[in-house]
Amino acid sequence: MAIADWIEKWAAQCPDKIAIRYENETITYGDFHQHIIDMTIHLHETLKLRRGDRIAYLGQNHPRILYLIFACARLGAVFVPLNWRLTAHEHFHMLSNCTPSALFVDDPYLDQSEILCEKFIACQFVNVGTKKRTHWLTLGDRPSSVKITDIPKNGMPNDPLFIIFTSGTTGFPKGAVLTQKAVEVNALHSIDMHDMTSDDIALIFLPMFHVGGLNVMTLAVFSLGGTVLLHQNFDVEKTINAMNKQKPSLVIILPAHMTPLMGHKKWKDVNLSSLKAVSTGSCAIPIGMTRYWHDQNIPLLQVYGSSETSPIAIHQKSENAFETEGSIGFPAKYCTVKIVDEMGKDCATGEAGEILIKGDNVMVCYWNDAEGTEAVLKEGWYHTGDIGYQDEGGCYHFVDRKKDMIISGGENIYPAELEMIMGNHPNIQDVSVVGKADDRWGEIVVAFIVTQKGKSLSKEDVLEWLKDKLGRYKHPRLIHFIDEMPRNEMRKILKEKLKLLA
Repeated sequence: MAIADWIEKWAAQCPDKIAIRYENETITYGDFHQHIIDMTIHLHETLKLRRGDRIAYLGQNHPRILYLIFACARLGAVFVPLNWRLTAHEHFHMLSNCTPSALFVDDPYLDQSEILCEKFIACQFVNVGTKKRTHWLTLGDRPSSVKITDIPKNGMPNDPLFIIFTSGTTGFPKGAVLTQKAVEVNALHSIDMHDMTSDDIALIFLPMFHVGGLNVMTLAVFSLGGTVLLHQNFDVEKTINAMNKQKPSLVIILPAHMTPLMGHKKWKDVNLSSLKAVSTGSCAIPIGMTRYWHDQNIPLLQVYGSSETSPIAIHQKSENAFETEGSIGFPAKYCTVKIVDEMGKDCATGEAGEILIKGDNVMVCYWNDAEGTEAVLKEGWYHTGDIGYQDEGGCYHFVDRKKDMIISGGENIYPAELEMIMGNHPNIQDVSVVGKADDRWGEIVVAFIVTQKGKSLSKEDVLEWLKDKLGRYKHPRLIHFIDEMPRNEMRKILKEKLKLLA
């Protein structure tokens, strides 16, 4: 069944069933379907958007994101969620790459988006919050003379549905293009992974600008007619209250969430009885976190993947989570995985090599980046750049990252991006960035800086320089000022030596 038909089907079969709970709002499948109809008509008639047009969104989690996604699926348009943690400077590069026909912006991000409004004349800027801007569009009531049956369903399985921006090793973001088919296959993976049914209630507080918030559970739940408890963002008290009162059966919790949750005074009395599983991933999982949930007799399901794989490529299931503790599990149902050495040959059992993924869940390309695409997609295989191995039981294990990427609190951070921006500071002669293991965040960013001769620099000076150039979560938590960078004979910085000093 086409993605555009999912909600329509459940609206016809069970219109009064709750699809979404958001803040104090309850949205039934009948309501959900009507909102999608209204949004589709607005996109087609008010904004004159058509198949292939890109529609960007800047704002925290809200049901309107879901209305937009399903409206895009019907029209064959492409939804581009923007990371609200980033700056206007970073959004500029993303929008320059995908050239959207419309950008929807919520209240907290209006001011920083004004500069974008000046630079992208052909883009229609739509204010979706309560603070109105006279020079921006607002949707208001949809044209009453137009019926949804007047608008053809142009979305096809091979049409792009998402462009998900993920940081690039060159310092600029890359837009992973996921088709409707990829999103559908990922939903099937999620259903299999979670033994999901229409009775499931999924608590979602991960941001929906990432595949984790969008695809690991959310859209899969709607494909089955289940219920999503949608939070605007991660809030410890709201999470605990939702578990106690709304009884979710599924939730995604990353290591970065565990410390604040367990440190809250109400956590010791939280009611976890409704949970049939907790999903996690995006970084190495501390064994203590796994043991905590397993001690509650709740399986912790690790999922391995990336924006480029929609993301579910390898995962555990409830039936094997306890016996495969510490692993990333087995290949997803409609996905093929292999481990290869530096020459591209298959590795033997137990031998570490690069993880390669093939399947309809894999992106078709990086948007407008043929060179970047060719570097990672070869003969249908996505080269992850991650190192892992397969044990004798067929179970996969993550070992390390081939790239220098840092994953902090579930966010991908590339040192090259920080090094490029910090290197432009007039008082910095040399800079290198590495990751350091951290119990709460998985990793934290550590910067090593050599200052210009005769110049002075403090940590506060560096953070002030980064303030309007990079999202706050990318800022280094530790900064070491050193006299000289360790380098090899080719003058390449020896990052492994820096990691020992971090």
